[in-house]
Amino acid sequence: MMLREHVDKHGVLETLSRVRAIGYGAVEVSQIPMNVENVVELVRARDELGMDIASISAVLEPSGGTDSLATDYDKIVADAHAVGCEMVRIGMMPLPALASLELVRQFCDSAERMAVRLSHEGIRLYYHNHHVEFAKYDGRYILDILAERSPSVGLELDVHWLQRGGVDPQRTIERFSGRVAMVHLKDYRIGALPPEAFAKLERGEREAFMTDFVDTVQFAEVGEGNLDWTGIIPAAVGAGASYLLVEQDMLYGRDVFDCLQTSYDNLVALGFARLF
Repeated sequence: MMLREHVDKHGVLETLSRVRAIGYGAVEVSQIPMNVENVVELVRARDELGMDIASISAVLEPSGGTDSLATDYDKIVADAHAVGCEMVRIGMMPLPALASLELVRQFCDSAERMAVRLSHEGIRLYYHNHHVEFAKYDGRYILDILAERSPSVGLELDVHWLQRGGVDPQRTIERFSGRVAMVHLKDYRIGALPPEAFAKLERGEREAFMTDFVDTVQFAEVGEGNLDWTGIIPAAVGAGASYLLVEQDMLYGRDVFDCLQTSYDNLVALGFARLF
């Protein structure tokens, strides 16, 4: 996802060559069109660079430009087999599905049926969380409703969004041990208030200042924020995760490869070089 602009300009193979040179050995495909050219280059990246394709992305029903399991099922299965991955992941349930408990249940039931269908193709279906899955219906988190109602769907837990959702990332990973094959690693940083925020405060524009005040949570390179990686990463490995995927939703003006290098260097410095 964070490399999509570079892929648009330079292609999959050149982009993943630079990622491989940093030291990363696997990649998840998200927000990259799975057209013929990109699939061919993903296969080349696997064969020529040794890049493991951890998973590809899909949605249940048609939405935007992402392949839909409802309408593009055969293509998605063929793409997964072509690039050599055994996991398809849903990045998020449709936003309207969050509007009521009944709609959440309908999504869960559809995801369960699709997970069972994909299992006959040797492919597992996974769901990636954000913070909104920690809203509650009838006193239960949406994520827990999904986990119970869609037992064939695995979980791709994102530690930044777990933290932003108000739960402990390490304990949540441990709670779903055996269900988690992929974990997204990105840090949770509180940025400094910008100078213009204080100017607003001096002018008495308190409501405008408070917007800046609450908007200080940032996506950060691994090791550049507040998360406890010495607890999170062993918990992810212990829970059975096959892939720990570095991701950063916003870069705040930094170069994407510099951000990936910083995360890599920090993970090595923390003692996790063996995982690359």
